Amino acid sequence: MQHVFIVGSKSLGAYGGYETFVYKLTEYNRNSKDLKFHVACKANGDGCMDETQLEGVTRLSDTEFEFNNTHCFKIKVPNIGSAAAIYYDIAALNMCCQYIEKEHIKNAIVYVLACRIGPFLANFQKRIHKLGGKVYLNPDGHEWMRAKWSLPVRKYWKISEKMMVKHSDFVICDSINIEKYIHECYDGRGIKKGNPKTTYIAYGAETRKSMLADDSEKLLNWYKEKGVTPKEYYLVVGRFVPENNYETMIREFMCSKTTKNFVIITNVNDKFLDELETRLHFKKDSRIRFVGTVYDQELLKKIRENAYGYFHGHEVGGTNPSLLEALGSTDLNLLLNVPFNREVALDSALYWTKKSGSLARLIETADKMSGSEIEAYGAKAKERITKAYSWEFISSEYRKVFLGK
Repeated sequence: MQHVFIVGSKSLGAYGGYETFVYKLTEYNRNSKDLKFHVACKANGDGCMDETQLEGVTRLSDTEFEFNNTHCFKIKVPNIGSAAAIYYDIAALNMCCQYIEKEHIKNAIVYVLACRIGPFLANFQKRIHKLGGKVYLNPDGHEWMRAKWSLPVRKYWKISEKMMVKHSDFVICDSINIEKYIHECYDGRGIKKGNPKTTYIAYGAETRKSMLADDSEKLLNWYKEKGVTPKEYYLVVGRFVPENNYETMIREFMCSKTTKNFVIITNVNDKFLDELETRLHFKKDSRIRFVGTVYDQELLKKIRENAYGYFHGHEVGGTNPSLLEALGSTDLNLLLNVPFNREVALDSALYWTKKSGSLARLIETADKMSGSEIEAYGAKAKERITKAYSWEFISSEYRKVFLGK
């Protein structure tokens, strides 16, 4: 039995990329006889684990439970601001080491998601090696480039990334471009000046339809509450942060002549929202609708399916979950033209740049497209997801890596 410990996800299946990834990875391997997952979860604070929302949970104690044949353990995190994420990962790694030692687990894999704890990983790698295990890393995207961080924090992220790559036995990149970047930056800079060992396994998505019917009471009530009509809105789903280019998308939408609405599903940050209002005065435009978050996955999938088009403005990171979900559910996708997005969507989407007028013109072009043109783009997008990004395929690729096949 190969034991895999996952550190860095807040919970199973919450509103986030890593959380969805961990949920799907365990779900698709729940009947495995040769893989056993152990997942660290936050016991409190933002995005914490609430196992009462899941069906089929077996409680082991106040801090441990089993779900999808996965052993989950909860870590209490002090309220210490942005440092809480670092504390959480360190505490989770400590718990992993204690469990491996206590249960006499041989050849354990400890899979760390993101590059938060670089200055501390060397010691943990030595400790895990002494226990007979190995450290695997998913470096995520270019966290050090994100505009939401101050310059000192960005410098920490970059240093931390370098140290995480150096002290990992294996690096799993969810983007071809990220894997290329890892080698360009860190070849010859590993332990004993070695090159990092890497592989590429993408994030996953589904192409199945939502289980909600078009006349579902839940769906109709949501549309009524938000004042939105199916196929009469463009949609965005994602974190409300500057590098996702909300300012560009809202400004360009306001400049377009479309009669459709712009529905934004996000966890609104009031400070950033106020900054956008000061610069754009978007509240004067009744077409722009901030509608909050949608945690019901079937409802969210149906809202995606019923969008006329989807905007994707992410320009930092690897394979982005919300892009894959859009390609799997929405027929017409309008993406920022950057390498990460091109790598994923290829010719199954339309592209815009941050140049003034680019997206506004594309919106007006999209408004004039025929139903058959839009359906053709939708078919291409779903084919792309099925061939390269299905959860079944992604989880089988992880099985091969974890089992050394």
